[in-house]
Amino acid sequence: MIAHQKIQRVKDYWARLELKHQLFLDLETATLGLELNHWLSSLPAHASKSHSRVGLKSSTKQKTSIFSTLASEKSLSDCKKEQQWKLSMYSSSITPVCFTSPLTEKPIGKESMPQTPPFSAMFDSSGYNRNLYQSADDSCGGLYYHDNNLLSGSLEALIQHLVPNVDYYPDRTYIFTFLLSSRLFMHPYELMAKVCHLCVEHQRLSDPNSDKNQIRKIAPKILQLLTEWTETFPYDFRDERMMRNLKDLAHRIASGEETYRKNVQQMIQCLIRKLATLSQYEEVLAKISSTSTDRLTVLKTKPQSIQRDIITVCSDPYTLAQQLTHIELERLSYIGPEEFVQAFVQKDPLDNDKSCYSEQKKTRNLEAYVEWFNRLSYLVATEICMPVKKKHRARMIEYFIDVARECFNIGNFNSLMAIISGMNMSPVSRLKKTWAKVKTAKFDVLEHQMDPSSNFYNYRTALRGAAQRSLTAHSSREKIVIPFFSLLIKDIYFLNEGCANRLPNGHVNFEKFWELAKQVSEFMIWKQVECPFERDRKILQYLLTVPVFSEDALYLASYESEGPENHIEKDRWKSLRSSLLGRV
Repeated sequence: MIAHQKIQRVKDYWARLELKHQLFLDLETATLGLELNHWLSSLPAHASKSHSRVGLKSSTKQKTSIFSTLASEKSLSDCKKEQQWKLSMYSSSITPVCFTSPLTEKPIGKESMPQTPPFSAMFDSSGYNRNLYQSADDSCGGLYYHDNNLLSGSLEALIQHLVPNVDYYPDRTYIFTFLLSSRLFMHPYELMAKVCHLCVEHQRLSDPNSDKNQIRKIAPKILQLLTEWTETFPYDFRDERMMRNLKDLAHRIASGEETYRKNVQQMIQCLIRKLATLSQYEEVLAKISSTSTDRLTVLKTKPQSIQRDIITVCSDPYTLAQQLTHIELERLSYIGPEEFVQAFVQKDPLDNDKSCYSEQKKTRNLEAYVEWFNRLSYLVATEICMPVKKKHRARMIEYFIDVARECFNIGNFNSLMAIISGMNMSPVSRLKKTWAKVKTAKFDVLEHQMDPSSNFYNYRTALRGAAQRSLTAHSSREKIVIPFFSLLIKDIYFLNEGCANRLPNGHVNFEKFWELAKQVSEFMIWKQVECPFERDRKILQYLLTVPVFSEDALYLASYESEGPENHIEKDRWKSLRSSLLGRV
């Protein structure tokens, strides 16, 4: 009878392992491989089972596309039938946008600026509506509407539609959508140069004899456009050409009007502060990266008896979940909305030269966030494989299960998935004797919530609930929504690749970019939430800087804890002991 029960437990264990393995095979498909230097052209060839299946860099193999064949010659209307299932996925993860501003600081001199609609009204309609802030003289040809919704237009016409005049100011919806998507066709500095030219020439800002009253009417609108650009896409202005054009146009606006001069000065100062903060953040990341070492290297020089583990640093799993949320929100806050688009930049078919950003894809903050996910997965696996005693390893697993559950309650889905990913690495999952001592009921519930079946239906339902809670939040804690980042990227990738950027007549497919802006604008809400939990520098420093095992070191630690079970594992164990420890 006892033998029968043991056999049944072993069968149940292997069934669970197979389920976990399938989970991460599916997750591998659901992510981009995240070799960010080859966003669109590479896939993991055959990822090792010990890899965290989400977001790890791995060897690459050329493919036509990551998820499907590219629809480079299809318009949005051509794609609608075959994309129905994808769009239902998008709509399930998109909630109404209802924050007053996407900007981290209030617009300058708002009392003298044109009042654009708040973001709460931005994406409620099916498309950009021409009746909102329509120009009295909408004579720039090349814009195509259907049921008063802008569907497409020539690039030149869309640029002209961005520039205000005495009787017209583009609504915030259009500004955000076009500034976000235009970089697929031209560099931001090229767009800024065109905007400056249109403002100066059409509004006669360079003419000393021009009507001062007319300048007083147009100047606040131009300044408001520049303010929205610098606030929403500040990283564009790291380019000296952008900053030069900005200062030149701002100087023309400010000449002769003290009020405008103060507003211009304030706008540029805010921009410079943001860029300085970004530089400091990048320096900190570089310092952390340069000091990181392999855990095994440390163990060789420092006896294991005095090595700290995560529980000695933070015994409370709920506190650790809160500190993880601090890191997540900080790194999210530095990701510019344009990075989602720039990650997928390809050659414009109408551009005979080179693709935009071919010299440097500006996605460094997005990459840093992906690297954090990978680090957290490896940290979890390291902490579990480190203890010598089986009961200590089991306690560590249960500790991380509690951390993951609290991350779920907070709305921190990215840390949740990183923890699950780390616990499902092969060096951890093979520890059968350890897992036999773990109460896995809570872990099974968490895995069910992040089950990839039906296009992550359970997760998307939970995310939708967290987003709805955020909209009606009575406390700052309830506002937190940190999405599973790799899946967010996958959704945007599908949306970007599902339809062509240009229609057969050469028009820009604005309807597509409207949908793209809806996706990214939701991210803009989530990344602005301030973490309500008290910072613990000791815990944060440990999470960010403690050395973690490499893949080989994880396998070695796993074999040392629970010996190899077959000849393949024995051969690998001997090889690892020889190469890593210098033992036979």
